[in-house]
Amino acid sequence: MSKCSSVTASVVDFIDSAQLDKFPEESLVIGKRCIIDGLGVMLAGSTQPAGELIRSFVSDQGANKQSTAFGSSAFNTTASNAALINGTSGHALDWDDTQLATSADRIFGLLTHPTIPPLVAALAIGERLRVSGATFLESFLTGFEVECKIAEAINPSHYMQGFHSSGTIGTFGAAVAAAKLLKLNKDQLPHMLAIAASSASGIRVNFGSMTKPLHVGRAAENGVVAAELAARGFTGGQDALDPPWGFFSSFSHGKGFDVDRIVGKLGDPHTIVWPGISIKPYPCGVLGHPTMDAMRKLVIENDVDPSNIKNIRVRAGSNILNPLRYPIASNELEAKFCPAFMVSAIALRRKAGVHEFNDYFVRSEPVQALMKKVKCILDPEIEAQGWEKIRSTVEVDMDDGRTLVQAANEHYRGGPDAPFSRDDLLEKFNDCASLVLSDLEAAELFTSVESLESMADIQALVQKLIPQPEVGK
Repeated sequence: MSKCSSVTASVVDFIDSAQLDKFPEESLVIGKRCIIDGLGVMLAGSTQPAGELIRSFVSDQGANKQSTAFGSSAFNTTASNAALINGTSGHALDWDDTQLATSADRIFGLLTHPTIPPLVAALAIGERLRVSGATFLESFLTGFEVECKIAEAINPSHYMQGFHSSGTIGTFGAAVAAAKLLKLNKDQLPHMLAIAASSASGIRVNFGSMTKPLHVGRAAENGVVAAELAARGFTGGQDALDPPWGFFSSFSHGKGFDVDRIVGKLGDPHTIVWPGISIKPYPCGVLGHPTMDAMRKLVIENDVDPSNIKNIRVRAGSNILNPLRYPIASNELEAKFCPAFMVSAIALRRKAGVHEFNDYFVRSEPVQALMKKVKCILDPEIEAQGWEKIRSTVEVDMDDGRTLVQAANEHYRGGPDAPFSRDDLLEKFNDCASLVLSDLEAAELFTSVESLESMADIQALVQKLIPQPEVGK
């Protein structure tokens, strides 16, 4: 039996007992959708500067060739390095999914981008061990659940005072997924959690830079290292999550956590099922997505000519305006956290995808001119409603004297109340995967994930992630 105390013991027991046939069927369906989305954004992110630079950094070091770093020029490296590269790529576009909150006191940004850390960790270890698709899916879902429950339980001060949860808490998601594949026992699991807790990092000052996706890459890498070390007998404290010196106390500035949100709640219900996750329609901070949808609705329904816009006001709460911190974006990375760019792109193009989130478009004269007409306003009525939802209103003053108003829909596209259809998911996946794979390769990858649990060897999935040379070349 493990000697660890309450919270740590609860997490250890869940990891140890987690089995695929104990997960609800809905979690398997949603889990495979998350994996499809995660693989797509990972492939697309591998083409971004952050993804290319981290690949170059690792490639130049040389290493044992155990696991695949994915991209247009895939190569083999160690499992931890593969997790670092693929994790960074997976968050490079800020297009990966997001966890939802269960109550008004849990600020939306506190919660994680849950898929990438356990996904890339499971890929890295699973490829090396040649596990089955069912075993791979089991490890992913277990890491996903532990990660989300830790994020839900910790005091919101963790995020509000500067930590980036996808970097810090994502470490646990990756570590747990790797630990399941490495078959760590109940004596080893507390050590894994302790190593992961001591490795967790990531601060919000890096939002709008390449270091934000590096947080997720490091979380994946550190999670793999934590599990690998624990498997070899490396030791850590027995109560890594518990007061007074465990993760929850140390990473919440002494404010702790809500024990009732994690003890007895792991798998009851599974977070992936309720409150669920949001698959992003836009490659930017999810806190701006409902505002962008509101702007798109306003522009299309009123056939707005952007040259006739006099002023734009975005009214929102601090949970949106604080993280989306750039008043004017000067490059694509800043644009991901700039409400002025988000609404300006929609006004000018009526869409905002990979062709809008690039340095050339962000720096173009029409975009820069329109961003200067946008004002963000902290709305006390919206603020008073709480932080678990993304609430905002867009107001557009026209040259003809009209003021057009559109409130954002709390049930935004991609969330559990307005989920992507299979066609929606396929469209986004193809947009992402097409940057690396052919149309046929992307289609085969998509359908293979849909039947993941019947896959005998995860190597079959790995091979579908690697572009094949064209015949005759």
